[in-house]
Amino acid sequence: MKYVAGVDIGNATTETALGKIENGVLTACVSGISGTTGIKGTKENIQGIIHSLKDATGKLSVELSALDLIRINEATPVIGDFAMETITETIITESTLIGHNPDTPGGIGLGIGKTILITELDHADKTEKYIVVVPEEIDFLDAARIINDKWNEGYEIEGAILKKDDGVLVSNRLNRVIPILDEVEVIGRVPLGMLCAVEVAAPGSCIDLLSNPYGIATVFQLNPKETKQIVPIAKALIGNRSAVVIKTPAGEIKERRIPAGEITVHGGQRSYMASVDRGAREIMSVVEKVNEILDITGTQGTNVGGMLEKVRAEMAALTEQDYKDVFIKDLMAVDTIVPKEVQGNLANEFAMEKAVGIAAMVKTHRLHMERLAEALSEELRIPIEIGGVEGSMAVLGALTTPGTEKPLLVLDIGAGSTDACFIDEKGNTKPIHLAGAGNMVTMLISAELGLDDFKLAEDIKKYPLARVESLYHIRHEDGSVQFFEEPIDSKLYARTIIVKPEGWKAVKTKKPLEKIKQVRREAKEKVLIQNILRALRKVSITGNINEFEHVVLVGGSSLDFELGNMVTEVLSYYGIISGKANVRSTEGPRNAVATGLLLSYLRDLEEHEVRERRI
Repeated sequence: MKYVAGVDIGNATTETALGKIENGVLTACVSGISGTTGIKGTKENIQGIIHSLKDATGKLSVELSALDLIRINEATPVIGDFAMETITETIITESTLIGHNPDTPGGIGLGIGKTILITELDHADKTEKYIVVVPEEIDFLDAARIINDKWNEGYEIEGAILKKDDGVLVSNRLNRVIPILDEVEVIGRVPLGMLCAVEVAAPGSCIDLLSNPYGIATVFQLNPKETKQIVPIAKALIGNRSAVVIKTPAGEIKERRIPAGEITVHGGQRSYMASVDRGAREIMSVVEKVNEILDITGTQGTNVGGMLEKVRAEMAALTEQDYKDVFIKDLMAVDTIVPKEVQGNLANEFAMEKAVGIAAMVKTHRLHMERLAEALSEELRIPIEIGGVEGSMAVLGALTTPGTEKPLLVLDIGAGSTDACFIDEKGNTKPIHLAGAGNMVTMLISAELGLDDFKLAEDIKKYPLARVESLYHIRHEDGSVQFFEEPIDSKLYARTIIVKPEGWKAVKTKKPLEKIKQVRREAKEKVLIQNILRALRKVSITGNINEFEHVVLVGGSSLDFELGNMVTEVLSYYGIISGKANVRSTEGPRNAVATGLLLSYLRDLEEHEVRERRI
């Protein structure tokens, strides 16, 4: 009797398939899982491997020391990293306020007039229309009283801009309804005596005039050239409930493109260059031109250049290799938009800027995996063997899914990379590794929603959303309503929540549920779906996706509640049957590589016995 374990070291998790083998037959098999410690393929992985092994041995009620052999995946490590490169920037000069979106603006409608301090109205011309600027020292009661009094005296006050969060308080005390914008941090820098437009939409609506370039042109009587220049203003105000635009003689709001450097893809025959600020499409068109990428480099002094060199340097240090021996073998770029604070703003305004998210992947040689095996063997006093290529092992594991047969394409979507492996009728395999996977999706969600919490973005990616509509019911993102006998925690009332198996988690963002859902799905489509199609083209002999009949998804990202359906929907267009694996009929899409390592040991054992009989 022997106990043999297959251990799959992934970017995020380390999985074990532990088998009890009697007379060359697998009589029992259990699994174990743990978080990966350190970067995949380095000595820091040892603690994660031990935790995963202990999880499995506990299920068979055996000690770790009882193991006869441990097989780890060959995995020339595919190390993924990513960076966000902003390629546009909105800049304000001459203290021009381009828009602001406080939580509780006051009033409703559009007001156009010259800016004036509320305390200076006594000396103002009654024939002019005004937008009053209310500094911090003016109380909301005084502000409302002054505006009402001046209306009675014949002054035309069309709107107000406040320093404090008093918009609703002032509005409730006025004799007329005017748009009121509050929470303007740097009220002292608001230019006075300048033409100004203030717009506040009804609750649940968005501004209409000031988010339209031609609307702004109408208000300020701009010519075609000036209208073109104010497009960044309109873009920055889209989706706001309130906004203000002030026209100063020398004022300028512009969108400038940030020099983002270039990426050079080095192939066997020639190299290709792509400018990052031209966007993801150009970058990916260059990457696709090279059949076998030798290395990828970026312009020194830029974010992308720094990111690529950081990946290279980290891998060199971790694997104790020379910096020059570490090569970036694949890259994935996606276009996105990210909220960035506007330069020169007066009220912490944010504009949605164009950006490119980039994931890089490094492959290093087998030497350091052998070092890891030696270190692990020394630690556990158990023989360690490096098994087959990760993709081939995933295929063996996936074939334990009921209803599968050769030929078969297996997609392993992990945290740091997307791996694909095709096995034909004869058992020949063709594996590939691509940059861009689960972690990149999380990065995009975090960036587009303006989150600082990576774990929150990870939960948004993995679980469905709901809205707490009362203390006794929630509405799920699919529109269904769920009622409860006990009251819901009042802290969650009117909040968007993540419905996790272990409980609910509030989403700390002002974005509505529909927007969060849209960002989540688009991030998965940009990264995972596009990478799956890219993997199919690369594995295909002809480059034609239609040649595949069966595609099976394995890996941690396949546990995603909606990804399986998204993949099925896309691949059905090409006539491909796809779905999540159910490894050994019990594990779902997890444990495929670990199970493959165990099964390949049994296969090798069987082949060895056959050879001995022939002799």
